[in-house]
Amino acid sequence: MTDDGNPAGGNNWERNVLEKLAFAALKEQRRARRWGIFFKVLGFAYLTFLLVMLFDWPGDDGLTGSKHSALVDLNGIIQAKSNASADNVTAALQGAFKDKNTQGVILRINSPGGSPVQAGIIYDEIGRLRAKYPNVPMYAVVEDICASGGYYVASAADKIFVDKASIVGSIGVIMDQFGFTETMQKLGVERRVITAGENKAFLDPFSPLKPEDVEHAKSLLNDVHRQFIDVVKKGRGKRLKESPEIFSGLFWTGDKSIALGLADGYGSVDSVARDVIKAEEIVDYTRKENVAERIARRFGAVIAESLGLSTEVRGPRLR
Repeated sequence: MTDDGNPAGGNNWERNVLEKLAFAALKEQRRARRWGIFFKVLGFAYLTFLLVMLFDWPGDDGLTGSKHSALVDLNGIIQAKSNASADNVTAALQGAFKDKNTQGVILRINSPGGSPVQAGIIYDEIGRLRAKYPNVPMYAVVEDICASGGYYVASAADKIFVDKASIVGSIGVIMDQFGFTETMQKLGVERRVITAGENKAFLDPFSPLKPEDVEHAKSLLNDVHRQFIDVVKKGRGKRLKESPEIFSGLFWTGDKSIALGLADGYGSVDSVARDVIKAEEIVDYTRKENVAERIARRFGAVIAESLGLSTEVRGPRLR
């Protein structure tokens, strides 16, 4: 007992309780402050996202109010789910031809090639649009490279304009892969593959190469190559100086491509709009990936990669 009649240690007990209450209150304040900051940041991020979406979202119809040259970019490898996919390029071309103020369409090409299917869809759509809008000319303008699938598409244009140093041509088809049979033998790895269908493991990189597989692959490539040659001959007509080298897969400078009839002359987007179409104002109809699409694509790619998933089958490519 203390002199005032309180139990010994009573002050310590009260002080401990008060300290615990004070620390609990302080901890709660800190927690509330952290959550407050979190929600403020989240709200700011959401508002920023909405603003970016508002200004980045493509227009409804792309119709303009003055006469102009319409520009569509075909940039990069021509393949599905890319900026140079058939979906993106054909949608942009449709908008360009549809506009009543379009005096001519310019397809600016910077592409090493890609999928023959995607290139073929774009080529066919150009033909349909040119037939539907016969008074709207279309020109291909090559900047750095217009090879293989890129040239496949370009051959659908009324004329092809290049820079003297552009790379043009590569009219051929390729299917490539690696073989790992000797490496597996050195490592002592056994290949176990079970199929339903005797050719299901066609050109399996972990099995010895079969002559019959090679012959079938060559036949397939020859079919696609013939389609490529046919569209180039149809598009270029008598302008093409045919020779065995033209369709061999070789490529040339823009300067040489004009001499071979693969291109018609020198020109840039600005010069074609100004001097050929006679409509100096240029309106870009290229379908650009918006923020939501970019986030979705990258997120999907990350998820697929993390799970080890892949749907890629390396078939023929115009390259």
